Amino acid sequence: MSSLLVNKVLNNNVIIADHPEHGEVVVIGKGIGFNRKPHEAIPLKSVEKLFILKNAQEQEQYKQLIPQVDEKLIEVINEAILYIAQRSEITLNEHIHIALTDHIAFAIKRAEQDIAIHNPFLFETKEIYPLEYELAEHVMKQLEEKMGIDLGQDEVGFVALHIHSAMTNQHITEVKEHSQLIADLVGIIEEHFHYSIARHSLDYARMLTHLRFAIERIRRGERVQETSKLEELLRDEYPELYSLAWKLTKVMEQRLKKPVYQAETSYLTMHLHRVAPKGAI
Repeated sequence: MSSLLVNKVLNNNVIIADHPEHGEVVVIGKGIGFNRKPHEAIPLKSVEKLFILKNAQEQEQYKQLIPQVDEKLIEVINEAILYIAQRSEITLNEHIHIALTDHIAFAIKRAEQDIAIHNPFLFETKEIYPLEYELAEHVMKQLEEKMGIDLGQDEVGFVALHIHSAMTNQHITEVKEHSQLIADLVGIIEEHFHYSIARHSLDYARMLTHLRFAIERIRRGERVQETSKLEELLRDEYPELYSLAWKLTKVMEQRLKKPVYQAETSYLTMHLHRVAPKGAI
Protein backbone atom coordinates (compact mmCIF):
# COMPACT_ATOMS: atom_id res chain seq x y z
CA MET A 1 0.00 0.00 0.00
CA SER A 2 1.49 3.34 -1.09
CA SER A 3 -1.41 5.41 0.17
CA LEU A 4 -2.86 6.86 3.33
CA LEU A 5 -6.36 5.58 4.14
CA VAL A 6 -8.64 8.14 5.77
CA ASN A 7 -10.09 6.98 9.09
CA LYS A 8 -11.64 10.22 10.34
CA VAL A 9 -11.71 13.88 9.33
CA LEU A 10 -11.11 16.18 12.33
CA ASN A 11 -11.41 19.37 10.26
CA ASN A 12 -10.41 20.74 6.86
CA ASN A 13 -6.73 20.67 7.81
CA VAL A 14 -6.39 17.56 10.01
CA ILE A 15 -7.31 13.91 9.51
CA ILE A 16 -6.66 10.58 11.18
CA ALA A 17 -5.40 8.00 8.70
CA ASP A 18 -3.76 4.60 8.34
CA HIS A 19 -0.14 4.80 7.16
CA PRO A 20 1.49 1.81 5.41
CA GLU A 21 4.51 1.91 7.76
CA HIS A 22 3.40 3.72 10.92
CA GLY A 23 -0.19 2.50 11.39
CA GLU A 24 -2.65 5.10 12.66
CA VAL A 25 -1.29 8.64 12.30
CA VAL A 26 -2.50 12.22 12.50
CA VAL A 27 -2.00 14.02 9.18
CA ILE A 28 -1.86 17.82 9.08
CA GLY A 29 -1.96 19.95 5.95
CA LYS A 30 -3.89 22.72 4.27
CA GLY A 31 -7.18 21.33 2.92
CA ILE A 32 -6.21 17.71 3.61
CA GLY A 33 -9.62 16.99 5.15
CA PHE A 34 -11.79 18.92 2.71
CA ASN A 35 -14.50 16.63 1.26
CA ARG A 36 -12.58 13.52 2.39
CA LYS A 37 -14.53 10.36 3.19
CA PRO A 38 -13.60 7.44 5.49
CA HIS A 39 -11.54 4.73 3.72
CA GLU A 40 -10.60 7.15 0.94
CA ALA A 41 -7.02 6.64 -0.28
CA ILE A 42 -4.56 9.51 -0.50
CA PRO A 43 -1.37 8.70 -2.50
CA LEU A 44 1.74 9.19 -0.36
CA LYS A 45 3.48 11.01 -3.22
CA SER A 46 0.88 13.78 -2.91
CA VAL A 47 1.59 14.48 0.77
CA GLU A 48 4.92 16.27 0.39
CA LYS A 49 3.59 19.40 2.10
CA LEU A 50 1.88 17.52 4.90
CA PHE A 51 3.03 16.68 8.42
CA ILE A 52 2.48 13.20 9.81
CA LEU A 53 2.47 12.78 13.59
CA LYS A 54 3.76 9.26 14.22
CA ASN A 55 4.23 9.28 17.99
CA ALA A 56 1.10 7.97 19.75
CA GLN A 57 1.39 10.42 22.65
CA GLU A 58 1.86 13.38 20.32
CA GLN A 59 -1.16 12.23 18.28
CA GLU A 60 -3.39 12.03 21.33
CA GLN A 61 -2.35 15.46 22.60
CA TYR A 62 -2.97 17.02 19.19
CA LYS A 63 -6.41 15.37 18.91
CA GLN A 64 -7.35 16.89 22.28
CA LEU A 65 -6.02 20.30 21.25
CA ILE A 66 -7.84 20.54 17.89
CA PRO A 67 -11.38 21.26 19.20
CA GLN A 68 -10.06 24.12 21.35
CA VAL A 69 -8.31 26.00 18.56
CA ASP A 70 -9.59 28.17 15.69
CA GLU A 71 -9.27 26.18 12.46
CA LYS A 72 -7.75 29.17 10.67
CA LEU A 73 -5.05 29.36 13.36
CA ILE A 74 -4.19 25.70 12.78
CA GLU A 75 -3.82 26.42 9.06
CA VAL A 76 -1.60 29.49 9.63
CA ILE A 77 0.64 27.74 12.16
CA ASN A 78 1.13 24.66 10.02
CA GLU A 79 2.02 26.76 6.99
CA ALA A 80 4.50 28.58 9.23
CA ILE A 81 5.98 25.29 10.46
CA LEU A 82 6.40 24.16 6.85
CA TYR A 83 8.25 27.43 6.15
CA ILE A 84 10.47 26.90 9.23
CA ALA A 85 11.33 23.35 8.13
CA GLN A 86 12.22 24.52 4.61
CA ARG A 87 14.28 27.52 5.77
CA SER A 88 16.18 25.66 8.48
CA GLU A 89 16.58 22.46 6.40
CA ILE A 90 16.23 20.56 9.68
CA THR A 91 13.81 17.76 10.54
CA LEU A 92 11.78 19.39 13.29
CA ASN A 93 10.66 17.51 16.37
CA GLU A 94 6.98 16.80 15.71
CA HIS A 95 6.05 18.15 19.16
CA ILE A 96 6.30 21.67 17.67
CA HIS A 97 2.79 21.21 16.25
CA ILE A 98 1.36 20.85 19.73
CA ALA A 99 3.69 23.21 21.56
CA LEU A 100 3.51 26.11 19.10
CA THR A 101 -0.24 25.78 18.45
CA ASP A 102 -1.02 25.61 22.17
CA HIS A 103 1.34 28.48 23.02
CA ILE A 104 0.00 30.87 20.37
CA ALA A 105 -3.66 29.96 21.06
CA PHE A 106 -3.09 30.75 24.75
CA ALA A 107 -1.21 33.97 23.89
CA ILE A 108 -4.20 35.09 21.79
CA LYS A 109 -6.56 34.46 24.73
CA ARG A 110 -4.29 36.49 27.01
CA ALA A 111 -4.22 39.32 24.48
CA GLU A 112 -8.02 39.31 24.27
CA GLN A 113 -8.14 39.69 28.05
CA ASP A 114 -5.46 42.45 28.00
CA ILE A 115 -3.05 40.27 29.98
CA ALA A 116 0.50 41.14 28.90
CA ILE A 117 3.50 38.98 29.75
CA HIS A 118 6.91 40.66 29.61
CA ASN A 119 9.77 38.70 28.06
CA PRO A 120 12.77 39.35 30.34
CA PHE A 121 15.36 38.00 27.90
CA LEU A 122 14.00 39.20 24.56
CA PHE A 123 17.23 40.91 23.49
CA GLU A 124 19.33 37.93 24.57
CA THR A 125 17.11 35.53 22.59
CA LYS A 126 17.50 37.66 19.46
CA GLU A 127 21.30 37.68 19.84
CA ILE A 128 21.74 34.04 20.81
CA TYR A 129 19.28 32.49 18.32
CA PRO A 130 19.23 34.83 15.30
CA LEU A 131 17.78 32.30 12.82
CA GLU A 132 15.08 31.16 15.23
CA TYR A 133 14.21 34.78 15.99
CA GLU A 134 13.92 35.61 12.28
CA LEU A 135 11.66 32.59 11.77
CA ALA A 136 9.55 33.61 14.78
CA GLU A 137 9.12 37.07 13.25
CA HIS A 138 7.79 35.33 10.13
CA VAL A 139 5.25 33.41 12.25
CA MET A 140 4.07 36.63 13.89
CA LYS A 141 3.84 38.39 10.52
CA GLN A 142 1.67 35.57 9.12
CA LEU A 143 -0.65 35.79 12.12
CA GLU A 144 -1.05 39.51 11.57
CA GLU A 145 -1.51 39.32 7.81
CA LYS A 146 -3.88 36.34 7.74
CA MET A 147 -5.79 36.74 10.99
CA GLY A 148 -5.30 40.39 11.97
CA ILE A 149 -3.64 39.34 15.24
CA ASP A 150 -0.66 41.28 16.61
CA LEU A 151 0.82 39.62 19.68
CA GLY A 152 3.70 42.08 20.08
CA GLN A 153 7.47 41.79 20.12
CA ASP A 154 7.73 39.93 23.43
CA GLU A 155 5.94 36.95 21.88
CA VAL A 156 8.49 36.79 19.06
CA GLY A 157 11.09 35.83 21.66
CA PHE A 158 8.91 33.12 23.20
CA VAL A 159 8.09 31.64 19.78
CA ALA A 160 11.80 31.68 18.87
CA LEU A 161 12.49 29.45 21.89
CA HIS A 162 9.83 26.97 20.75
CA ILE A 163 11.42 26.90 17.29
CA HIS A 164 14.87 26.33 18.80
CA SER A 165 13.41 23.52 20.91
CA ALA A 166 12.06 21.79 17.78
CA MET A 167 15.28 22.30 15.83
CA THR A 168 17.52 20.86 18.57
CA ASN A 169 15.21 18.23 20.08
CA GLN A 170 15.53 19.93 23.45
CA HIS A 171 12.45 20.20 25.63
CA ILE A 172 11.14 23.77 25.75
CA THR A 173 11.59 23.76 29.55
CA GLU A 174 15.31 23.12 29.12
CA VAL A 175 15.60 25.80 26.41
CA LYS A 176 13.89 28.34 28.70
CA GLU A 177 16.12 27.32 31.61
CA HIS A 178 19.22 27.93 29.49
CA SER A 179 17.95 31.36 28.41
CA GLN A 180 17.17 32.22 32.02
CA LEU A 181 20.62 31.00 33.06
CA ILE A 182 22.30 33.30 30.53
CA ALA A 183 20.20 36.25 31.74
CA ASP A 184 21.14 35.43 35.35
CA LEU A 185 24.85 35.20 34.50
CA VAL A 186 24.66 38.63 32.86
CA GLY A 187 22.95 39.89 36.01
CA ILE A 188 25.78 38.56 38.18
CA ILE A 189 28.35 40.30 35.96
CA GLU A 190 26.50 43.62 36.07
CA GLU A 191 25.99 43.39 39.80
CA HIS A 192 29.69 42.70 40.30
CA PHE A 193 30.71 45.78 38.32
CA HIS A 194 27.72 47.95 39.37
CA TYR A 195 27.42 48.65 35.67
CA SER A 196 24.87 48.00 32.90
CA ILE A 197 26.50 46.49 29.82
CA ALA A 198 25.51 48.19 26.56
CA ARG A 199 23.03 45.73 25.03
CA HIS A 200 23.77 46.66 21.43
CA SER A 201 27.56 46.47 21.71
CA LEU A 202 29.50 43.90 19.71
CA ASP A 203 31.33 42.73 22.84
CA TYR A 204 28.04 41.99 24.59
CA ALA A 205 26.80 40.01 21.58
CA ARG A 206 30.06 38.04 21.55
CA MET A 207 29.76 37.26 25.25
CA LEU A 208 26.18 36.04 24.85
CA THR A 209 27.23 33.78 21.98
CA HIS A 210 30.11 32.46 24.09
CA LEU A 211 27.79 31.72 27.02
CA ARG A 212 25.34 29.94 24.72
CA PHE A 213 28.01 27.64 23.29
CA ALA A 214 29.62 27.14 26.71
CA ILE A 215 26.27 25.91 28.05
CA GLU A 216 25.89 23.63 25.02
CA ARG A 217 29.40 22.21 25.56
CA ILE A 218 28.71 21.61 29.25
CA ARG A 219 25.35 20.00 28.48
CA ARG A 220 27.00 17.60 26.02
CA GLY A 221 30.00 16.94 28.31
CA GLU A 222 32.32 18.24 25.61
CA ARG A 223 35.90 18.82 26.75
CA VAL A 224 37.52 22.16 25.93
CA GLN A 225 41.22 22.15 25.12
CA GLU A 226 43.20 22.95 28.26
CA THR A 227 45.33 26.09 28.12
CA SER A 228 47.47 26.03 31.26
CA LYS A 229 49.77 28.87 30.15
CA LEU A 230 46.85 31.09 29.19
CA GLU A 231 45.09 30.25 32.44
CA GLU A 232 48.15 31.18 34.48
CA LEU A 233 48.58 34.44 32.57
CA LEU A 234 44.95 35.49 32.96
CA ARG A 235 44.85 34.56 36.63
CA ASP A 236 47.95 36.65 37.30
CA GLU A 237 47.07 39.62 35.08
CA TYR A 238 43.34 39.83 35.82
CA PRO A 239 42.70 38.19 39.21
CA GLU A 240 39.34 39.93 39.72
CA LEU A 241 38.03 38.94 36.29
CA TYR A 242 39.34 35.40 36.67
CA SER A 243 37.66 35.11 40.07
CA LEU A 244 34.36 36.35 38.59
CA ALA A 245 34.66 33.91 35.67
CA TRP A 246 35.27 31.07 38.13
CA LYS A 247 32.13 32.11 40.06
CA LEU A 248 30.09 32.11 36.83
CA THR A 249 31.29 28.63 35.86
CA LYS A 250 30.29 27.36 39.30
CA VAL A 251 26.80 28.79 38.80
CA MET A 252 26.61 26.99 35.42
CA GLU A 253 27.86 23.79 37.02
CA GLN A 254 25.22 23.98 39.74
CA ARG A 255 22.32 24.87 37.45
CA LEU A 256 23.19 22.43 34.66
CA LYS A 257 24.19 19.69 37.11
CA LYS A 258 27.21 18.92 34.94
CA PRO A 259 30.96 19.36 35.54
CA VAL A 260 32.63 22.38 33.92
CA TYR A 261 36.16 22.04 32.58
CA GLN A 262 38.71 24.53 33.92
CA ALA A 263 39.47 25.94 30.46
CA GLU A 264 35.95 27.46 30.37
CA THR A 265 37.04 29.87 33.12
CA SER A 266 39.93 31.15 31.03
CA TYR A 267 37.85 31.77 27.92
CA LEU A 268 35.13 33.46 29.95
CA THR A 269 37.75 35.72 31.57
CA MET A 270 38.69 37.04 28.14
CA HIS A 271 35.06 37.91 27.36
CA LEU A 272 34.69 39.61 30.74
CA HIS A 273 37.73 41.73 29.90
CA ARG A 274 35.89 43.03 26.83
CA VAL A 275 32.66 43.98 28.60
CA ALA A 276 34.11 45.24 31.90
CA PRO A 277 33.82 49.03 32.40
CA LYS A 278 36.98 51.05 31.95
CA GLY A 279 38.88 51.49 35.20
CA ALA A 280 37.35 48.37 36.74
CA ILE A 281 40.24 46.08 35.77
